[in-house]
Amino acid sequence: MVMKAKEPPQQMAQTLTKMNHPSHNSRRYFGTDGIRGRVGTWPITPEFVLKLGWAIGKVLARQGSGKVLIGKDTRISGYMFESVLESGLSAAGIDTHLLGPMPTPAIAYLTRTLRAQAGIVISASHNPYYDNGIKFFSSQGTKLPDSVELAIEEQLDQPMTTVDSAELGKAIRVIDAPGRYIEFCKSTVSSDIILHGLKIVVDCAHGAAYHIAPNVFRELGAEVIEMGVEPNGLNINLDCGATQTKAIRQKVLEQNADLGIALDGDGDRVVMVDHRGHILDGDELLYTIIKDKVKRSSFKGGIVGTTMTNLGLEQALKQMGLEFVRVPVGDRYILSELNKRHWYLGGEPSGHVVCMEMTTTGDGIITALQVLAAMRHQNQSLADIRRGLLKYPQILLNVKVARLDCSLENPRIQQAVKDVETELGDKGRVLLRRSGTEPLIRIMVEGEDERNVKRLAEQMVDVVRQELG
Repeated sequence: MVMKAKEPPQQMAQTLTKMNHPSHNSRRYFGTDGIRGRVGTWPITPEFVLKLGWAIGKVLARQGSGKVLIGKDTRISGYMFESVLESGLSAAGIDTHLLGPMPTPAIAYLTRTLRAQAGIVISASHNPYYDNGIKFFSSQGTKLPDSVELAIEEQLDQPMTTVDSAELGKAIRVIDAPGRYIEFCKSTVSSDIILHGLKIVVDCAHGAAYHIAPNVFRELGAEVIEMGVEPNGLNINLDCGATQTKAIRQKVLEQNADLGIALDGDGDRVVMVDHRGHILDGDELLYTIIKDKVKRSSFKGGIVGTTMTNLGLEQALKQMGLEFVRVPVGDRYILSELNKRHWYLGGEPSGHVVCMEMTTTGDGIITALQVLAAMRHQNQSLADIRRGLLKYPQILLNVKVARLDCSLENPRIQQAVKDVETELGDKGRVLLRRSGTEPLIRIMVEGEDERNVKRLAEQMVDVVRQELG
């Protein structure tokens, strides 16, 4: 939920409600990105996931016979959940094709190209190893429609049954899945984009891209220094990857590399590091891609960001004469808005960048390739090509709360937001939103003066903690 300084109090309250994960408030299981939680704690248990596999199988069986792809990241619980999902789907009469460890966007791509009815991803993305989750892709490689998610939830209320033995689903392993996806990634840049002469550090967060990302950049000609490519089931995202950039920054500087590429555990988000050690987040990567396209007169439409997108990016895009709209946090909302407007570029600071000309979801490898292509087109380093974007100081803080579904309609919280908005005027923003996966309230304050922004953010933390903690 977001509040703008110019909105009257009544409209602020309406915005609070509207921007807080629309269409998911009534869900029992599905959050903004599937179902996620701590392994062994309901609903992330073998019993529930077995029935979840059966439920989606029953829903898909109504649409006719077909197959479902199952891929996963490298966390240890993936083996367990892969087995029970396969069993549940088999009991519903659905065949499964097992991909093994694969990035989330690769599963979206393969679901589409292998003509599957759906793709299932076993991953908790950037979370620690002790969490896991289940999310789904449609036959077109997009997020499942709300209507299908609701049908799955309704099916979960029914007693589990098993089809006749002759109709049980079968399971096979797709051995060539990594190679298929590597070739697809390379195909998203033109054949004249060659990375010879670039030394690149690639951090795969000990996650799903460990056996894919280094090969993509190496096969395009770069000298690749690998990090985070030794998964053991417990080290995914541990002090590495897109959410923990200290290690890759040090490695880039130590190795005198041209840049670094840091993916998260399931490979759908990316941040990059220039040769000076500056971290480029999703806003800066999106700006770099757009600026190159505008210079080459190959950009059409507008850009979709989220309530977290830096005000500096919005202003830079307007200076280029480009339309920009915000949606709630979550790539499903970015994708929905892009489809509605027939645009093809969007993203958020966390590193989810959607390039719909190439693929149907956020993809860390493809985003990095687009940035590298822009560098080659402009014959500039990563440090130089990002110039022109002046970001506003932005403070992000989390407050633990008692319940995942706690309300932010609290009068004292709303009054505190109004007070901060009044102080910031039209030179800043404040955002409060509930996490879709954890009992947290996420607080963001943005403005021109970093010290003042930090003070206001801490002020908001105190109020939220007192009211909801």
